[in-house]
This record gives sequence, C-alpha cells and structure tokens, in this order.
Amino acid sequence: MQQGNARRTPVDDRRERTGVWFVGARGSVATTAVAGCAAVTAGLHPPTGMVTETPPFTDVGLPPLEALVFGGHDTADCPLPKRAEDLTAAGVLPAGLTRAVHAELAAAEREIRPGGPLPGDRRTDEELIAGFTADLVDFRTRHALARVVVVHVASTEPLPVPGAERLPASSLYAAAALRAGCPYVNFTPSTGLRGPALADAAVTSGVPHAGRDGKTGQSLLRSVLAPMFVQRTLTVRAWSGTNLLGGGDGATLAAPAAAAAKNAGKARVIGDTLGADVEGTVHIDDVPALGEWKTAWDHIAFDGFLGSRMILQTIWQGCDSALAAPLVLDLARLVARAHEAGLTGPRPELGFYFKDPDGGPAGLSEQFAALLAFADRLRGAAG
Repeated sequence: MQQGNARRTPVDDRRERTGVWFVGARGSVATTAVAGCAAVTAGLHPPTGMVTETPPFTDVGLPPLEALVFGGHDTADCPLPKRAEDLTAAGVLPAGLTRAVHAELAAAEREIRPGGPLPGDRRTDEELIAGFTADLVDFRTRHALARVVVVHVASTEPLPVPGAERLPASSLYAAAALRAGCPYVNFTPSTGLRGPALADAAVTSGVPHAGRDGKTGQSLLRSVLAPMFVQRTLTVRAWSGTNLLGGGDGATLAAPAAAAAKNAGKARVIGDTLGADVEGTVHIDDVPALGEWKTAWDHIAFDGFLGSRMILQTIWQGCDSALAAPLVLDLARLVARAHEAGLTGPRPELGFYFKDPDGGPAGLSEQFAALLAFADRLRGAAG
C-alpha cells in the first residue's frame, strides 16, 4: 500500500450520487466493502474481484465508486473503524488501511441506524417497516441521492416457520426497501423478498431486485465443476462437503435451522446443473480458532467409462468477506444502473453472483455470458 496521505479522487457534486444501504452494516462484509471501495477509489489497491471494473463494463453507465455513499442498519454497536481494526488483526484487511480510510469509515458509521427487532422490542412488523422506510428516505433526501440500493448482508436467519405470525427480520428490511422505492439485493440465504407475504409488493414496487445467497467460495467452485461432469457425460453418484468456519458466520451457522437455510442454496447449485438430486450433504462446523477464515472440502464420487469408479476431492481455503465485498459492490452498481434504466422486477441476468438466482442458466460460464449481455443492454440504454 502507498505510504503517507493518499490523494483522493474528488467527487463531482454535479454528478448523481448513489446510496448503498447495508443491512448488517457493521458486519465483516459491509466493513470490507466500505474500506475496499475507499481504498480502490484512492488508488491504494487495485479492484481485484470486481467484475464491473473490467473492460466489458466500460461505458455501461454504472455509478462510479467515488460517487457511492454508504449507510445501513445493524443491531450490533461496534463502530465501523473499530470493526475494521478487528478485521486487520484477523488478516482480512491489510495493515495500515484502516488508518488510511478512517474518514470514509467514520462517514459511513454516522449513517448507520439501529436495526431490529431487538431483544424485548415491542414494535409491530408495520412499525418496524415504517421506521426502516423512514431511515431510507431520510438518507436519500439528506444526501440528495439519485437512488439508494439496499443490500442485505446480515447473518443468516433460520428458515421461516410455516404459518408464523411475524415476518422474518430480513423480510422487514426488504419490505421497507420496496416501500421506499429502493432497488434491493439479498446476498444471504435469508428469506428477504422470497416470502409469500411480499410477493405482490415485489411485483408492483417498480424496482429491480436480485438474489438470493451470494456465490463466493465452495458454491462458486461447484458451479464450475458440475457442468464439467455433465458436458463429459460422467455420472455423479455422490457429492458431499464440509465447511469449517470461524467468526460470526461459524457461530450463526452452528444453529441447525440457520445451517439448513445455507445448505439449501449449496444443494441447488448442484441440483440445477446435474438435473437430479445427488446423494450427499454439506456439514457446517463452527471452529472459532479460524476467525474470519474458512476451509471448504468437497468429495465427489463419479462413474467413468465401463462403470469405473472415480473420486475428485477439492479444498478451498479463503476469507468470505474478502470474496464477498467486491461482489456486493458490483451488485449495488448493476442494480442501481438497472433502476436508472427503468428496469423492474427480478433480474435473472445477475445469476452469476448467486447460489439461488432469480431464474436464468445454472452454469457459471452461461451465467457470465448472460451478465455480459446485460451489460450490453445497459450500455444501449445509456446511449
């Protein structure tokens, strides 16, 4: 990283600015995204992992990184600069970055509002939705933003109980986004817009939305390998996996109900490609000593010519927040541009980013082709 005071790219106040409102704004993904956006804008680091910063997305009309304004909701109270320091100690953020982008982290911290429902919270669903909506409208108005994209990056919640009287927390935030006229992205396995209570509102809201469950590590690799077996006519007999997680994700996904929500998306990546359910499960184990890092192992049993039995094993070790942060910045920019272009409803063209996309092809290469075609469409709308 460059030393000393970095020269920031000035934001032209005449240019339309775009808000990015993180649900889970003090979490690892949001903190990494805010710090990373500031670092890339300042020229301190390259935009590694950001597909929208590659040549196919030139002249598409995406909001520039320096024109993004961050805020969000969270139930945690650790300030963003302190959260960034913790991520530096964990090896996620490079040494010195938190100090270099402290002003940007502090500015985003000032725009974080209390989420909910909190323990003992007696507000009704309608009161919570109204409060979240007011926060979004206030943020957009005070900063004179052209639009605000709501991106859900909070911890995975359990699958909803059939017949439950209350909406899941993720659906409360999603409902507020629709009510405020904000495009919406669900980067988690949580319910969000997918519940029946919001089906009609999602159709009539007039905003684009995308999700669910970001494809960052193990599932990204699965979406590459599964088409290989299909294309080479190799029969997959069983596909099992194990995830060893630390940090907040490990603790959250140690709960069986939350793990079930996470595993549903992982299984879909395989099922959608192979065309049938395959024997095998994914186990998620909480290993606090791993901190922000995770190890994902896959064991694939398949048949070759004349029934010869073979095995493929893979190991993926990485940091989910560092993998996810560039993707949520991509999605915020793409959905904002779609909104500007007048597009509404689910965006299957963004399936490249999700385990559980809104339709479209299943293989990663086909999803990437659909994303490039979407970029061309947006480029045409900008012309």
